[in-house]
Amino acid sequence: MTTLRLAAKLAARELRGGLRGFRIFLGCVILGVAAIAAVGTVRESIATGLSQEGARLLGGDAEIELTYRFANDTERAWMEETATRVSEIADFRSMATVPDGPRGLTQVKAVDAAYPLVGEVTLDPPMPLAEALAGEGDTPGLVMHPLLIDRLGIAPGDTVRLGTRDFRLMAALESEPDNATAGFGLGPRTIVATEALEGSGLLEPGSLYSTKYRLDLPAGTSLAAVEAEAKDVLQDSGLRWRDARNGAPGVAEFVQRLGAFLVLVGLSGLAVGGVGISAALRAYLAGKTQTIATLRTLGAGQSTIFLTYFLQVGALATLGLLLGLALGVGVPVLLSPLIEAQLPVPAVFAAYPAPMIEAAIYSILTVLIFTLWPLARAKEVRAAALYRDALARARALPSWPFVLATLALLALLLFAAASFSGNLELTLWTAGGILGALLILAIAGLGIQAAARALRPAARGRPALGWALAAIGGPGSTAGPVVLSLGLGLSVLAAVGQIDQNLRGAIARDLPDQAPSFFFVDIQKDQIGPVLERLETDPGVSRIDNAPMLRGILSRINGQPASEVAGEHWVVQGDRGITYADAIPSRTTIVDGDWWGEGYAGEPQVSFAAEEAAEMGLKLGDEITVNILGRDITATLTSFREVDFSTAGMGFIMVMNQAALEAAPHTFIATVYADEAAEAAIFRDLSDSYPNITAIRVRDAIDQVSGLLAGLASATAWGAAATLLTGFLVLIGAAAADQRSRSYEAAILKTLGATRARILAGLTLRSGLLGMAAGLVALFAGIAGGWAVSHYVMDTGFEIAWGPAVLIVAGGAVISLLAGLAFALGPVSAKPARVLRAQD
Repeated sequence: MTTLRLAAKLAARELRGGLRGFRIFLGCVILGVAAIAAVGTVRESIATGLSQEGARLLGGDAEIELTYRFANDTERAWMEETATRVSEIADFRSMATVPDGPRGLTQVKAVDAAYPLVGEVTLDPPMPLAEALAGEGDTPGLVMHPLLIDRLGIAPGDTVRLGTRDFRLMAALESEPDNATAGFGLGPRTIVATEALEGSGLLEPGSLYSTKYRLDLPAGTSLAAVEAEAKDVLQDSGLRWRDARNGAPGVAEFVQRLGAFLVLVGLSGLAVGGVGISAALRAYLAGKTQTIATLRTLGAGQSTIFLTYFLQVGALATLGLLLGLALGVGVPVLLSPLIEAQLPVPAVFAAYPAPMIEAAIYSILTVLIFTLWPLARAKEVRAAALYRDALARARALPSWPFVLATLALLALLLFAAASFSGNLELTLWTAGGILGALLILAIAGLGIQAAARALRPAARGRPALGWALAAIGGPGSTAGPVVLSLGLGLSVLAAVGQIDQNLRGAIARDLPDQAPSFFFVDIQKDQIGPVLERLETDPGVSRIDNAPMLRGILSRINGQPASEVAGEHWVVQGDRGITYADAIPSRTTIVDGDWWGEGYAGEPQVSFAAEEAAEMGLKLGDEITVNILGRDITATLTSFREVDFSTAGMGFIMVMNQAALEAAPHTFIATVYADEAAEAAIFRDLSDSYPNITAIRVRDAIDQVSGLLAGLASATAWGAAATLLTGFLVLIGAAAADQRSRSYEAAILKTLGATRARILAGLTLRSGLLGMAAGLVALFAGIAGGWAVSHYVMDTGFEIAWGPAVLIVAGGAVISLLAGLAFALGPVSAKPARVLRAQD
């Protein structure tokens, strides 16, 4: 206890001198904590908004979704009996056409008089939705998203056709309360009354649409109990249930995963900050060598020395933690009006404990990991070490208890990251990537020093370059800290740039060469013949694929719920496209098992996509139950097929024998591969002749996906930018710590006749060369990381994107220059006599 009191007293006296020597330390802690706290606060705010606004987002207390059919009398009766109000919605894609004018793909929401149960639809000009959908005279009304209105070049009062029915555009759709649950749509929204679609040909048996029944339940109703009752009473209906407990599960899951990923990216910033923390502490303790030796002379033990500076570091880390939390939580809360305006979902911004605790745990562990070794070396300073560089000559590794403590803290940090992110594999890959990058960068720093020493003889006759190379390769070089601090942030940015450019390039450049020009859906049985005739006689069409199209939910595998057998595999997460065939379709490869053969009319059999079957653990002979239009069909798995979904062409997870499905109501789907010059005529002719057919232009879908990828890359790049900012702080710290040696070097050079301009040129070259070298190392690391992700994760080709590559190298040079120049003027302007006298 006496030792602790004495250490506390000594630490307090040290702290009276202010923050000199610890500004970079504090800055690194503040930035690292703030970045993670900010991401966590935004994530928690959105999660809270989704939770509180669950009913509004969903459009009711609960929702029952059915695939390609409306509820039957029994199902509707149960809903009416259970809920106080029920609203029926049909959702589908269609073509909106203007008579003798343009046409465009739209996502149609057909509603009843009860819609919306919760919230309200905002229109421009303002009017009740019921009034807008009533239309004018005998022409029913509709409302459209402003983007679609602009594309069609129309205005309120104009006529628009959906299928075979004409509608009057009454207003622009400004907002709908349940938009967040709509998911990914290929066209802007249109809202119409369901009853107005009678005779339009859009909701015929077999057409591709979904129906959603929103339930307004009595106050106090247990949502869990109602869900259990619905799945029991309506167990054979193939329903999907959602309720206000998680009104937008897809959005919530996406936000959670993206937030977890960005926090892990933020850990790279903490790693860079840790390097800065360690460097700042080593520099501070190096300046305290004589103080420590004096204390040892006066009888202070090793534990007293360690505790003195440990308490000092702890106090400053706590200050940095508090300031970082205030910054990381305060900025999102202060900017909440701006952030909310950009979000498509509600968010409730406040100071939440969970993200603050998460950021605090990460920062405390990081500070401990990066300060234990410098502190352990400081306690080993002996009483006789009253001379310069004693600390620098201490052994590189501390005693084994400190090594074990550091390893334990690293394990604890990994455990915390895995627990908070909920993804052990992602955490381990991220941690491995950060540790690997730090090791590579440390080795690269040594390599740069060796290269500078080897190149120095070639710089004869170029004094500025020679001085720069000598400083980089000589004793006390800052090459290591510069490469470490700059390299990690630049590596993350380089990898993000390479992955983003390659993925978007694969979608926008390579995919159109393999993908069809159009998907045509909702082709009725009596239309498929004339449609194929029109396409087959077009010289601009190179290939046509068509197949019967149904959709169903894979509900059971060998009698067990599919989700229990296949887990969260995407095939069992929703309804999937299903087709039937008698003979083996062209371009079909059976990799295992046998096809049922032409004319087979026995018990249902199914052929499954081989890759997905392997992921789900399926084997030949398994029984697969699929709910199609409310009817369960159980088929025996008799073969596996090779299905390539990467070409964006037609591909079905399941193909059944013809006799099993041909009697069910269904439509056809066709993919058309055509020259770009022929696309407009194909689109116009089929839309005019068959208004019920929906044409999906693949290039438009590619543009939407590219935009989504750009947003994800931007979010990741901002996370990497925080790492880079921390690295810039570390650079400033390294430059500040090196200022004394630079001043001494400049004084010697001035004494030997060097001009200020030449000395400044040497210092500038040193900073620029180090930054460029760090950028090159980061570029190679980023290219390697980008290739690995593209090859092993995205399964796409890889080409070096030279634009981002050049920016990374140039960025490294500029950042290093700025940090170096900030501390170059002092050494250049210092008087040689004063500097040299101070060295005595």
